[in-house]
This record gives sequence, structure tokens and C-alpha cells, in this order.
Amino acid sequence: MAHAVATDSQQWRQGDRVRLHHISQAITKRIIIQTVPGVAPGSGSDAFERVVSELLNANTAPLMLLPALRRDFAGRGQWARLLRLRKQFNEMLSEQISSGRQHPTSAAGTVLGQLLTETYRSTEDDLELLEQLRTLLVAGHDTTASALAWALYHIHRDLRVRDRLAMELASEPAAEDMPKLPYLSAVVSETLRMHPAVPIVMRKLAEPRTVIGRKCRAGDIVGIAVPALHFNPSIWRDPERFNPDRFLDRTPTPFEYVPFGGGYRRCPGAAFAHNELTIAIGTIMRDVDLTVSRTERRRKPPRAVPRGIATVPHREMTLEVSCTRASNPRRSVHPPSEKRWPG
Repeated sequence: MAHAVATDSQQWRQGDRVRLHHISQAITKRIIIQTVPGVAPGSGSDAFERVVSELLNANTAPLMLLPALRRDFAGRGQWARLLRLRKQFNEMLSEQISSGRQHPTSAAGTVLGQLLTETYRSTEDDLELLEQLRTLLVAGHDTTASALAWALYHIHRDLRVRDRLAMELASEPAAEDMPKLPYLSAVVSETLRMHPAVPIVMRKLAEPRTVIGRKCRAGDIVGIAVPALHFNPSIWRDPERFNPDRFLDRTPTPFEYVPFGGGYRRCPGAAFAHNELTIAIGTIMRDVDLTVSRTERRRKPPRAVPRGIATVPHREMTLEVSCTRASNPRRSVHPPSEKRWPG
């Protein structure tokens, strides 16, 4: 995972402008495609990345919220396109599952390999396994990409945060040790407080309950408005301020902080997302120095808007590469997912 991130940031050069959400999507896509179905870098990985991106772009909020739009107009329209992409994605995942069953050693060390070994041992389970993989890939990609972009944005808008994080990383910890760094972990936690990937956590009541004075029946759907909870001034002092220290001073309860949901159905990828974010942030900051451009600093922070299952910045955020580490030679080759802009 760290290698995929380092390959990108080592290829940036002084004067490059980094589009944070764009490059974060490229990083998290590559990580999750290599980690979950185990697709090695190359043409197969490129195909997966393309289909995942198109599927996310096709799965718009109106389609999710308005069933009337889910119609196939003679093979045309947004719904028809979404169905075609889903079919293509399912076929690609089915091929990976089949390959993993036929060649178990090739799937070793991946999420797919672990699931085949421990949970889905029979081919009769392949449909459920496919649905699990699809959920992990789609839900675990764009949500983490948004969080990574926001984290890098806040770190570099506040020089005190950036310098303190740089001091913690000065010992050059190995990738596997980065998730253990207290301030880096606090930065990730504060990012997820201010920018929860999913704004509403829905639950179906198993028994009648009274919620904020309203009686609800068994089977009713209730939801937690996560931003309202995370910005509640009675819980969080000065909630509009990006302040990682609040997570060093105390540990919030599960009723105060729910970036990954809660209870029995808490997101199973929470630990993976935390490790991915800390390693990505730590690796990028190790390889390059980034600064906020004068143009970006004059602009207000972007709003978070819904897209698919996640909330993302409503506009792109950019940082400039002020210098690269001497230990990493500058290269003329740039990652295919990130164009070089003139400095």
C-alpha cells in the first residue's frame, strides 16, 4: 500500500500543482484494487480503475433517492448506463473470484483470498461474495478519497498543524508504524469529524423506540445526521475549527463520534481506512513539501456535497509542490492519473 502512494508523490516535481481530490481518488483506487480483489498493476488494474470511476460517476444521488428515475429507456439514459457498468463490473469480479479459486496462491495476501479461505469456500457462495467485493470496492474507495483530500487540505492551510505533523514524521517511520503515530492519527480523526464520508447513518428498528420524543414502531427507518452530531457545540468546543488536539485530550464516546457508523453494523473497513489514510498522508509528506497557493488561500473552503454514497468537495482543491526530498530524485514521468500543470 505504501509503495503505491510513494510512486506517485516521488514523481511530482517542484512547481507541480496537485489537485487533491483527483489524486486522492487515483491513490485510493489503486490501493483498494490491489488489496481487495488482488489485481496487480497493469492493463487489468487500469480496466478496474476505469470501470470503478465510471460506476461511481453514474450512481448519482437522484438515482439513489428517486426510484422513478430508475427506468431503462430502450437502453438509453442514466439508469441503463448504470446497469451496463454494473454488469461489466460484476463480470470482472467474477473472473477474479474464479481465478482465486483455481489458483489460491495468486490470491494469497488479498481480501479476496482471505474470504475464499475463511468464509466463502463453496462456489455456491460466489454471488454473495461478489456483492461483498463490489461493496468493499465502491464504498471503500470514494469515501476514503474524499477524506484524504480534506486531510491534506486542512494540514496545509494551518502551518501549525503541518509543522507539528512534520516533526512527528521526522524520524522517518516505516509505513506500518505510521498508523501508531498519535498526532497523525488525531489529524485523521479530526478530518473524519469535520468531513464524515457518509452524512446519514440509517438503521431499521428491531423494536419500538422513542427517538427525541417521537414514538417509532418496529421496522421504521431512523437516521443519525452525522454532521449535526459532529458539530454539536455542547460536545465539541469550537466545532468549526480544525483542531486535532481534541482527540489527544480525550477519547469521544460512540454516542458523540460516528464517522464509521456504530453498533453491530459499524463499517467493517474502519481500521483499513484509518491505516490507509495515515500511510497515504505520512508518505506524501515524507516525499514532498506542499503549500497552499495564493489563489487557493484567498478562496473559502469548499462545501461538502453528496455524490453517490459519499460526500465530496464541491470544487477541486489544489496545493503546490514547493520542493521534493533530496533522497527522491526528480523524475520527468508523471502518474497517468495526474497531469502536470505549469508552475
